[in-house]
Amino acid sequence: MEDKNYRDRASQLWQQGQLVEVEIVNLSDSGDGVGRWGNRVVFVPNSVTGDRAIVRLLRVKPQYAFGKLHQLLARSPFRVRPSCIVADKCGGCQWQHIGDRYQQDSKSELVRQALERIGGFSDPPISPILTARSPLHYRNKVTYPLGIGPAGNVQAGYYRQGTHQLVNLNQCPVQDERLNPLLAGVKRDIQQQGWSIYDEKRHQGQLRHLSLRIGLRTGEVLLTLVSTDLALPRLEEQAQAWLQAYPQLVGVAVNLNPRRTNAIFGRETRCIAGRPYLREIFAGLEFRLRPETFFQVNTEAAELLLDVIVERLNLQGREILLDAYCGIGTFALPLAKRVQQVIGIEVQAASVQQARINAEANAIANFTPLAGTVESQLPKLNEIPDVVLLDPPRKGCDRAVLEALLHIRPQQIAYISCKAATLARDLKALCQTGLYQLTAIQPADFFPQTPHVECAAFLRKFL
Repeated sequence: MEDKNYRDRASQLWQQGQLVEVEIVNLSDSGDGVGRWGNRVVFVPNSVTGDRAIVRLLRVKPQYAFGKLHQLLARSPFRVRPSCIVADKCGGCQWQHIGDRYQQDSKSELVRQALERIGGFSDPPISPILTARSPLHYRNKVTYPLGIGPAGNVQAGYYRQGTHQLVNLNQCPVQDERLNPLLAGVKRDIQQQGWSIYDEKRHQGQLRHLSLRIGLRTGEVLLTLVSTDLALPRLEEQAQAWLQAYPQLVGVAVNLNPRRTNAIFGRETRCIAGRPYLREIFAGLEFRLRPETFFQVNTEAAELLLDVIVERLNLQGREILLDAYCGIGTFALPLAKRVQQVIGIEVQAASVQQARINAEANAIANFTPLAGTVESQLPKLNEIPDVVLLDPPRKGCDRAVLEALLHIRPQQIAYISCKAATLARDLKALCQTGLYQLTAIQPADFFPQTPHVECAAFLRKFL
């Protein structure tokens, strides 16, 4: 009876709103600090390994809770002063309070944990993480929700973490700093034009998001307004005025998204002034990027990863290479110079067309893009590839894709992933048959100041 009474009292102490003292012992794959209170786990945003803090419990479960940093009692040696004055409010970055070196070490450790726990790999062969020159000013594309402030002013920024409360920004330290003047100026012009701002609760209003994209090497900029319709008075005149005001701006577009949805972009984009794309130089090739085109946000880090892929694959020039999920040919086209033939598969028809345009612009004749899902196109291939490059979305590969790969048995597989958990799951499916061996894992810090990490895994078929 005494033990039962003790457990009852202990459970009553574990309540929403309660203040508890915890020491942060780790970081989770979602970016939160992981603390312990007794035998229970507390997840705490804006904390870091080594912090000792008073935490207010917000959501309580039997064995774990989510809390909010209430008071910092002892600072971690890995804690630094954020580069952004609203870092503790804005949900755009989660790790600005963590030193760069510890961010990178933590990402490598998160990859290791996923491969061991989910993939079942013992002592996975993880190389030191790749990093670009600067952990700031790296984003070549930003998309800001628009809103109305308390004084009726137009705002653009990111939502507070876990909310839809907008944090207004006039500059951002992780975006290419050449975009900062446009962020403040375009907000002012939208305000002067009197265009209505979308209210997601009532599904009323027009302008939903402001998107800016820049070519790292060319400096060319695209400005895109995401709107529920085109009924914006004086839109063409304002677009021309922006082209005059910002010499690096090469195009102004409107993306139409009238649906009640959390998706940012709709299905149709119209160019209002200038041209509907910017030029970027990647791996020595010229690419055309439209407003809705997927392209890695960290150009320099993506090039570093491509260099490792080239080195690891050790291509001899006679190979047939399949780039599944090829997009606009970001990796396929540079690799085409090193093989006999590249076949690309891409589900988005617009990306397939852009891939063709990019291949023609760079005089690459040995690239053949196919439209469709990877799982539907793989069994139809007329030629068996020697090398397969996978770069799926965060959810990873469809099971049918993995089964098709085990059937066609390419000599090498390079798997690029932005989520370690799904990467580990898929690698386990490919390697547990004994057909493939995991030879290397290359993490790359594509997203400094956040917990996200890119990886390339390399598999070789047993002879």
